[in-house]
Amino acid sequence: MLSGIAAPAAALDFTAGEQRRILRHGPWPPASRPDPSNRASGEPAAIAFGRALFFEPRLSVSGRVSCATCHRPDRAWTDGLPQSRGQRAVDRNAPALFNLRFNRWFGWDGAQDSLWAQNLRPLLDRREMGIGPGGAARLVRSDRQLSCGYRRAFGEAPGADDERIFVDLGKALAAFLETRVTGRTPFDDFRDALARGDAAGQARYPAAAKRGLRLFVGRGNCAFCHFGPAFTNSEFADAGVPHFIGPGRVDPGRHGGIRKLRRSRYTLLGRFNDDAGRSTAAGTRYVRLRQSNFGEFRVPGLRNAALTAPYMHAGSLATLADVALHYSTLDEERLHAGGERILRRLDLSARERADLVAFLETLTETAPRHGFVGKSGAVQCR
Repeated sequence: MLSGIAAPAAALDFTAGEQRRILRHGPWPPASRPDPSNRASGEPAAIAFGRALFFEPRLSVSGRVSCATCHRPDRAWTDGLPQSRGQRAVDRNAPALFNLRFNRWFGWDGAQDSLWAQNLRPLLDRREMGIGPGGAARLVRSDRQLSCGYRRAFGEAPGADDERIFVDLGKALAAFLETRVTGRTPFDDFRDALARGDAAGQARYPAAAKRGLRLFVGRGNCAFCHFGPAFTNSEFADAGVPHFIGPGRVDPGRHGGIRKLRRSRYTLLGRFNDDAGRSTAAGTRYVRLRQSNFGEFRVPGLRNAALTAPYMHAGSLATLADVALHYSTLDEERLHAGGERILRRLDLSARERADLVAFLETLTETAPRHGFVGKSGAVQCR
C-alpha cells in the first residue's frame, strides 16, 4: 500500500486529497502468499489437478455439469446469465473467478470463509453439481487419471476417508483458482504515473476516465466499499436492489450466509484447516449475526467488471450504464433502517454517469496475465 507516499505537488487537476485516495488503489498486482489453511496452495501438481477438476463434468450427479459450465473462461469466468443454471436454475448470478485469492469471504452471502470451502458448495448443492463427498471420492478412486492426479497433488493415493478426499478436491480447485489474477489495466498505468509524478504518463489516461475517477473517489463515495487494489473492502452491503426470489420468498443474503457458516463442517475453525495455528480464522471466530445483515451481499471487486455483465447478486442490472443509473436514482427507502446509512442517491447527470462508466472500463486488463484455459483439463499420468 502506498498511502504513505507523498503525492506529486502538481498532478493535472486532482487535489492532494484525491491523489491520496487514488494511490490507495494500488499497486497491482499485490504480493501474495500461499493460503496456510490449504496445504495444496501454490503447489504446481495441485494446480494442474485443480485445473482438471474444474473442467470435469463427472463431478456432477448428471455427468454433464462442471465448474466451467457456469464459469466459462471465454466469458470472463462467468456465464452471462442473470441467474446461473447447473442441474437446474439457481437464485444468484455466477460471479467471475478473478482475484479470489485476495478475498476474506466467499460467495455472495459469505457462507464460506476459505476458497477451498467455497469450492465444495456447488458439489453439495443438488441444483448445481450435487455429487457430494461419497460420489466425488468414488469417482477419484475409480478413475486412473484422477487418482494419479490426486496422488501427485497430495503425495498419497486416495484413501478410504470419503470426506477427506472431498475436501482435498476443494483444495486442489482452490490451488488452481488462486492463479486467476488479473493483469494490469490503464488505470494502473495512470495510478503509477501519478505516484512517481510522471505528467506524460498521466496525460495518456482518457479525460472522461479522469472525470469518472474523481467521482469515484469523491462525491460518489464509491471507494468507501470498493476500496484498495482489488476495489473491494471484502465485506457486505445493502445496495438497494430487490432481493425477492419469488412470491413469498426472499434471499436473506449475508444474514443467511452467517447462519450457514455457523452450521458448516468446512470452516477455518474445523478439522480440515491445514493451519494448526488457525492464523486466518479470526474473522470466522468473531463474526456476529445482526438483523442489519438481512439483504446484504458481498461487495465485488471491480477489476474486469466491464467483462462480467449482468451485475448484482441476481443479475438484475444488465450493463455498467444501468449500474451507474441505479446509484444515481437510488430509492433510499429500500435500504436498511438500522445501522449506519452509507449509500445516498447520487443524482448524477447523463454525462457524469458516462464518465463513471468510462473510468470503470479502464479497470479492464490490457493483456491477461494468464492465457486462455481450454476445455481439456486432463492430468497426464503414467
